[in-house]
Amino acid sequence: MVNIQKAAVVGCGFVGSAIAYALMQQGTFSELVLLDANGAKAEGEAMDISHGVPFAHAMDIRKGEYEDIADAGVVIITAGANQKPGESRLDLVQKNAGIMRSIIREIKRVNCEGILLIVSNPVDILTQVALEESGFPKERVIGSGTVLDTARLKYLVSGKLDVDSRNVHAFIIGEHGDSELAVWSCANVYGIDLEEFAALRGFSSFEKEKDEIYHAVRDSAYEIIERKGATYYGIGMAATRIAEAIVRDSHTVAPVSVSLNGEYGLSGLCLSIPTVIGNRGAEQILEIHLSEDEMEKLRKSAEELKKVLAQIR
Repeated sequence: MVNIQKAAVVGCGFVGSAIAYALMQQGTFSELVLLDANGAKAEGEAMDISHGVPFAHAMDIRKGEYEDIADAGVVIITAGANQKPGESRLDLVQKNAGIMRSIIREIKRVNCEGILLIVSNPVDILTQVALEESGFPKERVIGSGTVLDTARLKYLVSGKLDVDSRNVHAFIIGEHGDSELAVWSCANVYGIDLEEFAALRGFSSFEKEKDEIYHAVRDSAYEIIERKGATYYGIGMAATRIAEAIVRDSHTVAPVSVSLNGEYGLSGLCLSIPTVIGNRGAEQILEIHLSEDEMEKLRKSAEELKKVLAQIR
């Protein structure tokens, strides 16, 4: 029987540990099991994070094995090789696809019936690998997608317009990577069209700023990796938000990586698309209106990912 209050994090590197820490701070689950190929690392992280429980929320955090996560409601997979300076997310695909397949085989072996949340990069490719390897219903296998990219977009727009980032409604879709696109046609600030709001804030045109913001979002990971070697705090918060939507059945809309079956004229791959998330996982993929230019960019993003998928099948 699935325990929706129990989660597991597979992979206790920078990203997995950041996610576990954020989950503890938010009090999202009552039980959290950490797994890593290096058992001592998982145990050390569990001990360290547990020592913060008195300052946050009651939670049982411990190192475990695959048998310990059979009843987990959410299994968050972060394991994989790290992205190195100068290396694209797609460069990691061959190595990490093999790691993902081995993890999914173990999850199947213990008959886990929870929802898989894939965070390992390249996330869209590995979400598809996890879906195919597991044979799970597609709503039970989702990737963190462009949720973090979308947060970066909101943050940078808010900085340009000097407004609360929580009032900015805009998102990134497509690949979590170089071919991602900003859906500017739907962007608004507190319901006010983005261009109109920019005019109210003194901009005669916001086109140049939009282009600068998009490129800053797209290249954020490279910039951070160049400076500190890895990105993990932002994705820790992003994955926690997705996990919260599942455990609290909040029907949150977020651009997670989901399996497409005809939506936007695309199929046979996972791509980041606005999706309603609840305790069944990906409850509904939202087929929203895109401009012709945005639709063309989405098709090109899908084509790039399909080329990579063809190389690993």
